[in-house]
Amino acid sequence: MISASNICLAYGKRTIFKNVNIKFTPGNCYGLIGANGAGKSTFLKILAGDIDADKGEVTIGKGLRLAVLRQDQFAFDEETVFNTVIMGHQRLYEVMAEREAIYSKGEFTEEDGIRSGELEAEFADMNGYEVESEAAVLLNGLGIGEELRQKKMKELEGGEKVRVLLAQALFGNPDVLLLDEPTNHLDLKSIQWLEEFLGRFQNTVLVVSHDRHFLNQACTHIADIDFGTIRTYVGNYDFWYEASQLVLKQKQDANRKATDKANELKDFIARFSSNASKAKQATSRKKMLDKLNIEELPVSSRKYPFVVFKPERACGDIILEVEGLTKTIDGVKVLDNVSFIVNKGDKIAFVGGEGQAKTILMQILAGELKADSGSFRWGVTITNAYFPKENSSYFEKDMNLIEWLSQYPPHEGESFARGFLGRMLFSGDEATKMTSVLSGGEKVRCMLSRMMLSSANVLLFDEPTNHLDLESITALNNSLIQFSEVILFTSHDQKFVSTLANRVIELTPGGVIDRVMSFEEYLVNADVNAMREQLCAGEADLTL
Repeated sequence: MISASNICLAYGKRTIFKNVNIKFTPGNCYGLIGANGAGKSTFLKILAGDIDADKGEVTIGKGLRLAVLRQDQFAFDEETVFNTVIMGHQRLYEVMAEREAIYSKGEFTEEDGIRSGELEAEFADMNGYEVESEAAVLLNGLGIGEELRQKKMKELEGGEKVRVLLAQALFGNPDVLLLDEPTNHLDLKSIQWLEEFLGRFQNTVLVVSHDRHFLNQACTHIADIDFGTIRTYVGNYDFWYEASQLVLKQKQDANRKATDKANELKDFIARFSSNASKAKQATSRKKMLDKLNIEELPVSSRKYPFVVFKPERACGDIILEVEGLTKTIDGVKVLDNVSFIVNKGDKIAFVGGEGQAKTILMQILAGELKADSGSFRWGVTITNAYFPKENSSYFEKDMNLIEWLSQYPPHEGESFARGFLGRMLFSGDEATKMTSVLSGGEKVRCMLSRMMLSSANVLLFDEPTNHLDLESITALNNSLIQFSEVILFTSHDQKFVSTLANRVIELTPGGVIDRVMSFEEYLVNADVNAMREQLCAGEADLTL
């Protein structure tokens, strides 16, 4: 169990937390949610002891071990992958190191014998003899193969390092587990494995994530940071959303009724307070007015951008024809003979392969990169707008947001730009913020604004939900569901893909597998095919 009592934190005049009291109990997984800047990661750091609150205290049950997903990819560069995982249980790692040092001695003294016996007992108590198998299970589940386990961390790519650090946090059955964005850099298979792992986990978990499907699958409770405090809801993310909207509506309705009643009483008092025959009734109504409680609803930190894509014209019969696209990057063939035809109303999710393959395909279709061979042709009625996974080239010139947005048509002046930026949550002075100081999420909202101004009838998105908070993801998701024309996209957000795609194109080393079906149907189909492959290889014992 871990609890926080009377936690207060402020940065200057801005209050982050005010007298937060909350308890997290074993057997539950708490999804910690809130708008960008609400304090999700900050609260995890307070619980972990990495930063101090201005006031209040954190209490962890006596003898309990806390594990944290660390985001410092360079902290263990000189350690092997295997050792980095084991270091998640610091005391176990220390015992292992001392034990190995004693056994490696040329001469074994009586003192060494006594000490080794003590270490063996402690090692057994911590389940040390299962170390290798537990680490292997964790690394396998997160997609880190056996060939990488004795490599040093500095030899791994960034995404692989993050997976190893996640395995480190999960290792050794910690009593309290704090995870900040654990699904970053995970593919769908690894995310599903993590969901199942947390479903079996018997201790306390707090997780920050922008992946709504993951929050739905993994969480038993939602801890919502808003109005400077944290309120806990039993259930997953979807239940929280419905419940919070209901609570807000009930408060608004109660306030509306109280306001209407107050206005009615005020009107009566104003009309009859000077009337002798009605004076008694006016006095009575004044007492009633004094007793009315009109609650001043606090301003939520949650803000939803106004995301709407309006195509200038409908797509014609010919939209996009792709024939035999091939591309090699640094000696590796990332696209091989990719062919497909896009039809009216298609909302195509590109999946499978390496992330680089999907990004390269998007860059070629957007005209930012040339294929080695093959061709593609856009229809004459088509205008496309592209959202790149990496957007830094769009912000190289340091200018304010009004100037930045005015680079793109239609050019309708500063007042138009201010109004448009305001709908995308850059109101007032925010509209004059310089591009050099924008956060990742703010840059994404700028790129979405650019796309909306284009009035394109085909939208290309490469991982658009990266860096966005849940509110912005929801706004974007709902807008694209309503979009009447064509969307080509990639995303690791399973709910985003599931609610949007009506066709799935899987990139494989030999070309594409094209399925006109929902993403949920695709996943079922993929599971069946995988089982068939296992059966053919003699690795499964089930009949389809």
